[in-house]
Amino acid sequence: MSSVLGVSVGAGAVRMARPHADNPHGHVSPHSFDLQTIPVVDQSVEELAAEAIGVTLEATPGIGATAIAYRSEQHARAIRAAMARQQLTNYELVPEIAAALEFAQATGDIRGISSLVVYDLGSSGLTVSVIDTHSREVRHSERTSDISGDYLDSLIREQQIASGRIAHPPNAAGLAALDALCREAKEQLTTNTAVALPSEQGLVLLAQENFESLIMLAIESSARMARDVIVRSDRPVHGVLAIGGCARIPLVAKVLERWMGVPVIVPDSPETVMARGAALLARPVGKETPAAAALDDELSPAWLAAPAQRGRREISGAVLTVSALAVVAAIGLGLGYGPQVLERDSHTSEGSPSLSPTTTPRTTSLDPQIAVAPGTTESPAHESVAAPPPNRRQTTSEAPPTPGPNTIVVPGLPPIVVPTIPPEVFPFPPPPPR
Repeated sequence: MSSVLGVSVGAGAVRMARPHADNPHGHVSPHSFDLQTIPVVDQSVEELAAEAIGVTLEATPGIGATAIAYRSEQHARAIRAAMARQQLTNYELVPEIAAALEFAQATGDIRGISSLVVYDLGSSGLTVSVIDTHSREVRHSERTSDISGDYLDSLIREQQIASGRIAHPPNAAGLAALDALCREAKEQLTTNTAVALPSEQGLVLLAQENFESLIMLAIESSARMARDVIVRSDRPVHGVLAIGGCARIPLVAKVLERWMGVPVIVPDSPETVMARGAALLARPVGKETPAAAALDDELSPAWLAAPAQRGRREISGAVLTVSALAVVAAIGLGLGYGPQVLERDSHTSEGSPSLSPTTTPRTTSLDPQIAVAPGTTESPAHESVAAPPPNRRQTTSEAPPTPGPNTIVVPGLPPIVVPTIPPEVFPFPPPPPR
């Protein structure tokens, strides 16, 4: 049985989840997935995600479907472009909210909750959404970058520098290293009561109580934002699903429950919920499916694909037009009245649109009816001008006309009957006597 791959593309890391081979879509538990986290260092997160997916697919041929969670349309476009550069097409994009809801419903964490608040506090910002769990409709959603995991890291950094134990880094590289150390301290404080991390600038020393006092105002501001989103959604809610890396901080659930008055659910490894939910939503995307075709159309620039297709259609029409003109001219000249027909055609075409690369040729108007009954005294040229256009609406039951001795059959044109012209009306003078 082929496996599936779920991917979440965050600002600080790319997370990948694969259900265990023995239970790809069965009972979901915290231990049902193989998880991998790839930190982002000096590279576009979308490019890193595409490269990681390509390497994983090559190393694991059994993966038959890949789903990538995206946050916004701009985020989705960046992911598509990165995947196109890696020449990867067998994947689908799923909204992050849909992935989170899929995972929460599969685990049974939100059983009995019909209206849910999804509180997603990650490294780059906070997203709050009110969702109807039955219809999966997002009632209201807002996002801010003012409250984020990076902001909490900066609070720790400034507090440590202000304490005098840490010297201010002299350059950008030192500042980035200190920020990484503060992030590690924040993560350790989710389970430890205190941390002590040495660095080149000094010792990062912080107790959990001091950490909670430091971030209390930011967490309360995030709870106030969540409550305002609920008010603007005009729907009562019955629970809060807290996800993202910062949901590991015990203070977050405490503040949310106090401000909301409803149960707050924090899944195990809340930072990987998007990737695990995307894995549950992953379905194979064939090369000939409409979704893949639409993806190819979206990834291919219009100026690159459209001219080639348009040129092929118009060149084919132009070839048919020139061929029809050549056949009519040859028949007219052979019968002796071609100059009149061609001269009339040049007059009647004045003022009409010329054939150009952006004009569709009308080949049906180039099939004149030039059949003349034998023995008639009228000019063949006059007959060809006055005759109505042929009736093309023939049913399949009508048998094609039987070619006679004076009938010329040209592929692509109606049968042409060559008249028997009496000698007395022959338009050319008799040859001079020798």
